[in-house]
Amino acid sequence: MFTGIVEEVGNVREIASGTLFVNAETILEALEVKDSICINGACLTVTRIDEHGFGVNVVPETLRRTDLGELSDGDAVNLERSVLLGGRLGGHIVQGHVDGTAEIFSIIDDGNAKLYSFRIPKNVSSYIVEKGFICVDGISLTVVDCDESSFAVTLIPYTADHTVLGIKKIGDTVNIEVDIIAKYVEKLSKREYPLDVC
Repeated sequence: MFTGIVEEVGNVREIASGTLFVNAETILEALEVKDSICINGACLTVTRIDEHGFGVNVVPETLRRTDLGELSDGDAVNLERSVLLGGRLGGHIVQGHVDGTAEIFSIIDDGNAKLYSFRIPKNVSSYIVEKGFICVDGISLTVVDCDESSFAVTLIPYTADHTVLGIKKIGDTVNIEVDIIAKYVEKLSKREYPLDVC
């Protein structure tokens, strides 16, 4: 589990034979092979570590659901280690299970902030609500506006300066994960019989 609070922006070192290698510094502390790590919102398993960074396997399911297949050597990526029990939950509950991708179609200055608007696939629109949570490329953000085909978030200067979203442009894609609680509520509300009690 993650919080959507990005710890570091790393850089893609190499993509080879189904393995993504990322250069990083901060998140290497206490990182071990087999740990979960969130890269641009996708939960992956650390398979290799060296003094410059780490490697993760990227399988076809990950490539189908995310935009990680579009990465190139040198690209910046958002990184977050999994939550430690007893720590602060600064963002929201993020699984790192990407629901799909969205496209940036508008970036507007809004005082000292920027308003980013995204086109979304129809299968996720019902889970996005104004002032609800959304995870964009691994960043926990608050939805400021939404409709059936889009949503918008405000990026404060700190988030723009310390995540890859601040360098993305109109037309770029991002990974999105909707609030897991909304998905469970929808499924439970469709049940026609009571839950079995164990």
